[in-house]
Amino acid sequence: MESSFVKLTKKLSIIVSSFTTTLASTAVITGTYIPVAQAQYDPNYVINPKSLVFNGGFELDPLVDPNDPTTTNPNVTAWTKFGDPINTSGTRISNFPHSGNQGLSLSGFVDLSYISQTLFTQPGQKYELSYYLASIAEAPDLDNEFQTFVGGKNIFDQKNISFQPYTPYKFDFTADTSSTELKFGSVDKYAFLYLDDVSVKSVPEPSAIGGIAVTAGLLGIWLEKKKAIS
Repeated sequence: MESSFVKLTKKLSIIVSSFTTTLASTAVITGTYIPVAQAQYDPNYVINPKSLVFNGGFELDPLVDPNDPTTTNPNVTAWTKFGDPINTSGTRISNFPHSGNQGLSLSGFVDLSYISQTLFTQPGQKYELSYYLASIAEAPDLDNEFQTFVGGKNIFDQKNISFQPYTPYKFDFTADTSSTELKFGSVDKYAFLYLDDVSVKSVPEPSAIGGIAVTAGLLGIWLEKKKAIS
């Protein structure tokens, strides 16, 4: 069994490698980078039109080297990364997805770093946030944390997430303004967290759902009567 020191050394080597290859990676993929403004409004780049989150599946930025996931892709289209460079350099496109071909690796080494996106919301509207989170950390070497913020409010904060496959998480919230920031914070000292399939969808009002059901019922009755007459 590897010691904590060995795991720490391996993790550090991966992060340092990612950090030092950022400039080279940027040169390789500059031609494929999609500016946020273009990504949000260009219909050719709509991945999930039912979700307010753009590029929630992290499929738009190709791996720099599919055979070497430690070679980082610094661009995550439509998302903003912030924090210390040694931590943000570990936030990169990975070939370990929940669905599709890619997911997002979260591997800050020293402290929490963040990735965020501002969503266009309707004040007073209820929304459902969902995503899938995986961890490859194992006891006794557990030293990680994952946070979820909506509109500046911390709605989820869990430490020492042990090994788990991609696991679904869902939260309901009501928008206060026309723009709502969705933000994730993460750090993992010895291993890696993975995020994929981030989605925010509006929740229909109960009255609207009831109206649809009544309409469908009336239509069924009308069809039955029409058959009887004919």
